[in-house]
Amino acid sequence: MSTRAVFRHIRHTITHAPEGGFSAELFCTTFGCGESSDPQRNPNDAQEWALRHTGLNPDHALFRREYTDHARVTRAG
Repeated sequence: MSTRAVFRHIRHTITHAPEGGFSAELFCTTFGCGESSDPQRNPNDAQEWALRHTGLNPDHALFRREYTDHARVTRAG
């Protein structure tokens, strides 16, 4: 006796969920530094940290930016 499977394809959408919040974090990529802005709800606060960090450490001028938000998947139709 063989086994059969039936698959239903249901469309879904994915969108930003504002109630989940948003954060931005910058990381100094200078070898051996390892400092970061920590997650900030306001991206400008993370950028201000990077500017201050470079002001105190002129050779620390390259940063990695990470933005995080929450997403919600909903069934379409």
